[in-house]
Amino acid sequence: MEIFKIKGEFIQLNQLLKALGWCENGADANMAIDRGQVKVNGVEELRKRNKIMVGFKVEYNGQAVTIE
Repeated sequence: MEIFKIKGEFIQLNQLLKALGWCENGADANMAIDRGQVKVNGVEELRKRNKIMVGFKVEYNGQAVTIE
């Protein structure tokens, strides 16, 4: 499992997918979220701009990351 450190209070879910390189661009990230392919803390997440904060776990396409 990867660890991703955020600089501020939160990062938006679609921005996180791009920053991790899991999605090539914002459109791909948004489509993955719309299709229900992304889980936040074990629950399917459909909000593209969901605020991902320290302690959250995000999963997509067989990959997982913990936010620090």
